[in-house]
Parts: sequence; C-alpha cells; structure tokens
Amino acid sequence: MFQRTELLIGKEKLEILKNSHVIIFGMGGVGGYVIEGLVRAGVGTLTIIDFDVVDISNLNRQIIATQSNVGKPKVQLIEERAKSINPDIKINSFEEMFSEENSELFFNDNVKYDYIIDAIDLITHKIKIIEMAEKYKIKIISSMGTANKMEPLKLRIDKIEKTIACPLAKIIRKELRKRRIGKNLKVLYSLEEVKKVENQEGRGNFRKLGSISFVPATAGLIIASEVIKDLINKSKDG
Repeated sequence: MFQRTELLIGKEKLEILKNSHVIIFGMGGVGGYVIEGLVRAGVGTLTIIDFDVVDISNLNRQIIATQSNVGKPKVQLIEERAKSINPDIKINSFEEMFSEENSELFFNDNVKYDYIIDAIDLITHKIKIIEMAEKYKIKIISSMGTANKMEPLKLRIDKIEKTIACPLAKIIRKELRKRRIGKNLKVLYSLEEVKKVENQEGRGNFRKLGSISFVPATAGLIIASEVIKDLINKSKDG
C-alpha cells in the first residue's frame, strides 16, 4: 500500500518509518490530522492519548467528527480509522487526560519513543510533556494555538525562542525559561494575529474558541511532515 511513498523516499526510509514509534497527545483538530499524515506515510507504531469524546461542535474541523460519531471516544475512532487505512499498524490507545500525576504511565525506562507530538491545549500539561521529553531525550514538536485564525499560509515551524505574534507561544516560552528547559523546543505556530471573537463558555472549564476547517488541518499535516522528515533523516543527526 505504500508503493507511491517508496517511489518518493526509497525502501530504506520507508522501513525506518515502519519501525518508528510516535506518541501523540491530543486527538482534536490538529492531532487528528497529524495522525492521518503519519498513518498514510507508513509510521508503524502510534501511542495515542485523549480523554474526550466527539462533540457536535467538533464537526467543523476534526477528521473523525461525523454525525454518527458524536458521543464516541476519540481514541477509539482514531484507532479504528488508522487500522482501516493500514491494518498492520500498532496502536496503543489511552482514553484519559495526561497530567503530572499519570505521566509515568507514558514516560518510563520501559518504553521508547522516536518522537513526541504535543497537540493538547492545557498549558500545565504541555509544559509537563516538554519536561518529560527533555528528561528522556526524545525529540518533540509542540503545537501552539490555531484557534481564532483564518490564514493557513501563516503557519510556521521554528524554535520556541524565535516565535512572534502567538500568545500561547509567549506564555509557554516564559514558563520554559523559568524552568530553564526547552530553549530549542520545536513548535508549530502562526504569524497571524488572533481574531477577536465573542467569549462563550464551552464544556467543563474550557472556553469556547472560534475555528474553521482548514487551519487546524493544515497545522496537523505540517507537523506530520516535519516529524516524518526528522524520522527518515535521523541518521544524519547522529
């Protein structure tokens, strides 16, 4: 099924992807498309973490969100979709919220990841994932904010220290400096100024933000492309 990919990158690099293990936190608008890109490129093992179910408000941007899937766990739907594309893929699913309290479930000396992708929203949890990546010396890319934005061509990947115009990146950068970690953290962010929208309360403690179909999707596929390129070129990095 990966004949076209092999034509592009070669058999050896396709084998690297097959033998790679990527962990992804967050199955939302960005995370879902990240996984779509990884699965279709031939990544062999994924560990996926998300506590949430599909909500009616997800229909405008999340790849697994359909009318018939409302109320179903996102990790279950992602796993089913991934295996419907590549039946040989290995999926480790966790239907729960990552936190400092359960971080050792995912990060310990008994499990090895080739890459970490952070596509969650909560700042304290993002910081903890970055801390664990540094502790275990695992490559990581972290998604900054894609809500309240309309311009996919303004999305960029760079080190956190070089980001501009992104309020979330500014907060994360400040928190990382306090801890003296993450100076070279790779992030996906946008140069677009955040659009002002009417504040509305969402489910739980989450504030409802504006979104559209193509910005989170583009962000997710950009992250997937960056991870795949890093994986197949890792031998060049030593």
